Amino acid sequence: MSGGRQYIYGQQPVAEAQRGRRHVHQVWRAPETGNHRLEEMAGSPDHQGIVAEVDPFPYGDPNALLDPAEGLIVVLDQIQDPHNLGAVCRSAEVAGATAIVIPDRRAASVTASVCKASAGAVEHLDIVRVRNVADWIDLAKKAGFWVWGADGTADSAPWSIDLTGPTVLVLGTEGKGLRPRVAASCDGLVAIPQRGMIESLNVSVAAAVLLFEAVRQRS
Repeated sequence: MSGGRQYIYGQQPVAEAQRGRRHVHQVWRAPETGNHRLEEMAGSPDHQGIVAEVDPFPYGDPNALLDPAEGLIVVLDQIQDPHNLGAVCRSAEVAGATAIVIPDRRAASVTASVCKASAGAVEHLDIVRVRNVADWIDLAKKAGFWVWGADGTADSAPWSIDLTGPTVLVLGTEGKGLRPRVAASCDGLVAIPQRGMIESLNVSVAAAVLLFEAVRQRS
């Protein structure tokens, strides 16, 4: 493909791209286009009979987010699973979050599989890449955001903290959690109470819990 264009696939991702900000150059549908060709373009058998060629994903400007009026931002620290990134994006968009911040290295980027996992939510969400997550958090704090990091060992529960003001929610990987410097950069840490035997929630589920607690407090 020319100009860095990419293929996306699936009924809802293509529909959201068509009403989003990216230019859709061409759409291929079954049965006019054979299943083998659709799978070849999509790189997945899960294409639902439709593939589109779109412009590269337009990552946002990290500095443009540093306005407290933006309200609710999610930072993902080295989330490498594209399905997790997509699922977090879907919850964030539905919850009315302004943006997702991700590292530009050692982390999933916005690919066709992320678009599919997000059900097309990435087309309506500002996603920015930063060189250093901890440094960006420091800038957000100076700009007036309160930053909460998700940590299973924390004493505070989501409903015991104030999420009504300009807020950044920071989540790490399920296995290692937040990196030490990222955790130390947060204003506070918050844990989702658990009663079962499994050690942690999927990061996308944890993000949804925190996001919709913020929605509840702001309602």
